[in-house]
Amino acid sequence: MIALIQRVSQAQVVVDGEAIGEIGAGVLALVGVEKGDGEAQASRLLERVLGYRIFADAEGRMNRSVADIKGGLLLVPQFTLAADTNKGTRPSFSSAAPPAEGEKYFERFVELARASHSPVATGRFGADMKVRLVNDGPVTFWLRASPQPG
Repeated sequence: MIALIQRVSQAQVVVDGEAIGEIGAGVLALVGVEKGDGEAQASRLLERVLGYRIFADAEGRMNRSVADIKGGLLLVPQFTLAADTNKGTRPSFSSAAPPAEGEKYFERFVELARASHSPVATGRFGADMKVRLVNDGPVTFWLRASPQPG
């Protein structure tokens, strides 16, 4: 599983003109599911997202996590993160999980997140989403919990 995380001062997901998920200060995580991902990858990636130290401490160093600051977590499914971009000028999605599997493990990721952190908001799997954010910094990191070899 892959998460592109961004430290935000605010973020929102809109579907059909309606805001379906929003947070104030915290982390916006775009989440992609790869073939071979499962429970272990969802758990490990969530651990990394919640614990990744991207917020300033008293000395101004990135030494605090979203869990430490009790910030918001906005989880947005984005299968394009699993694209293979190594050749040509058109991405290949052969490494992305099939839609049903991607949805299953994205929803499991959300379930795990809600069990251990609050607040958690989400986008909608398969929807045409408009994501609005104010990237604080900007601060953006790519995290991955590698799929099982298959």
